[in-house]
Amino acid sequence: GLVIDGRTMNVIFQGGLEEKFLELTKRCRSVLCCRSTPLQKSMVVKLVRRQLKVMTLSIGDGANDVSMIQAADVGIGISGQEGMQAVMASDFAISRFKHLKKLLLVHGHWCYARLAKMVIYFFYKNVNYVSLLFWYQFFCGFSGSTMIDYWQMIFFNLFFTSVPPLLFGVLDRDVSAETLLGLPELYKDGQ
Repeated sequence: GLVIDGRTMNVIFQGGLEEKFLELTKRCRSVLCCRSTPLQKSMVVKLVRRQLKVMTLSIGDGANDVSMIQAADVGIGISGQEGMQAVMASDFAISRFKHLKKLLLVHGHWCYARLAKMVIYFFYKNVNYVSLLFWYQFFCGFSGSTMIDYWQMIFFNLFFTSVPPLLFGVLDRDVSAETLLGLPELYKDGQ
């Protein structure tokens, strides 16, 4: 592991040692930045995103973590004794740090699977609709006449075909929460 303080981070960022710092951190199992300023926290997140080209997740519980949370791809705020500033600036909010495992492994997996299936459904729905209009043009001799009334075309997307993907997106759970917590490697299957 690596423990680094704010003064050392100043030397790294002002001395142009970012690449060497990243090479060192890639060899460590865990890196802890302590006594650092909010600017330094956000600079570390931006450095990791820019140089390693990975998705970043930042977790914070106070006003000093807001810039770090906003610099990350996904920000998680923990509501606690230091106020609600981190929660207000984050994408997700949890009440305790111990809830992070369930947020990532269970709700993250469910959200990923639901969104992927909903996107496929919308492509399927629109391809069918467009192919119906395409084949109708052969029938009417490419005259440009409309097969479907304008209001029916609006209601097709609003009411007739929007309820199934919305219900599916809200209620679908492909694997139980207990299984996802017991087998964290299931998160990678969807990817």
